[in-house]
Amino acid sequence: MKRVEQMRLRPKMTAAEITDAMAKAGVLQGGRVGRAANIIAEMFSDPDYTVFITLSGPLCHGGLRNIFSDLIRDEYVNAVVTNGANIVGDLIESMGDKHYIGQVNVDDEQLYNKGINRAYDIYFKNETFLNLEAFFNKILDEIPEDNRVNVPIHVLLHEIGLRIEDPQSILHVAAEKKVPIFSPGFVDCMLGIPMWMYSKQKPLSINPLKDFDLFSDLVYDSKKSGAIILGGGTPKHHTQYMHTLKEGLDAAVQISSAQTDDGSLSGAPLKESVSWGKLKGKKMNMTASIFGEVTSLFPLIIASSLEKISK
Repeated sequence: MKRVEQMRLRPKMTAAEITDAMAKAGVLQGGRVGRAANIIAEMFSDPDYTVFITLSGPLCHGGLRNIFSDLIRDEYVNAVVTNGANIVGDLIESMGDKHYIGQVNVDDEQLYNKGINRAYDIYFKNETFLNLEAFFNKILDEIPEDNRVNVPIHVLLHEIGLRIEDPQSILHVAAEKKVPIFSPGFVDCMLGIPMWMYSKQKPLSINPLKDFDLFSDLVYDSKKSGAIILGGGTPKHHTQYMHTLKEGLDAAVQISSAQTDDGSLSGAPLKESVSWGKLKGKKMNMTASIFGEVTSLFPLIIASSLEKISK
């Protein structure tokens, strides 16, 4: 048996040095964080990997937006699978509006009366969503009808990204780099009702089944496929499910704070995926299931991974 090596900290340690110490300790969540940094470094440095990243929860709202757009711009990520909320968060920042630091212990009825919405300790002004609807509708008006009727969601998002001027926008950078953004539950966000209302006045219809054409091509054409799974929900399942077409993922790192013992997919450890053919059972050394909150762990892991491959 290998022994647990005690970690030691010193001034000016780098992110990679910290995660290396965690990997050497090798146990609990610290050990998994250290292993995750090594796995992602391998995904990023091996050109045979097609890398999928899945986004659930308010990650753009919580400060990770630039990290995602930088990973796309620097060609470390080949496909994004996200909930609708992160598209909303990206668009809010793109149009020049902001997310605000709030409080948890607060009277929510008072916030409602003040025109403030809350996602844990992130605050949004009501007027932001009115501005967002106008901003979004203007972009839709600029898209040719042929590209907004019976189209895959990734095509619509690509067209939107082409019309965003913010260089840090995830949608903009993805469109520029031709990295597809899949969002199987796109209408389940604050743009869902505005899109429905727009469709009552002008041509707009999406066809999620058409997204499977490109997604399946990415899976089949990959020499190796890896997933960075942030949170759970539809993005996690969509990515894993599509890989049943090719005997499962070759590598995966998951960060989730969901429970594992209620049977939900969001909390399911990666090992469970093997029984569904979503992950190759012989590749468990290339997996890390981390129980934790994404915004507190993901930046450290990515900083470490990038440091490792820059040496």
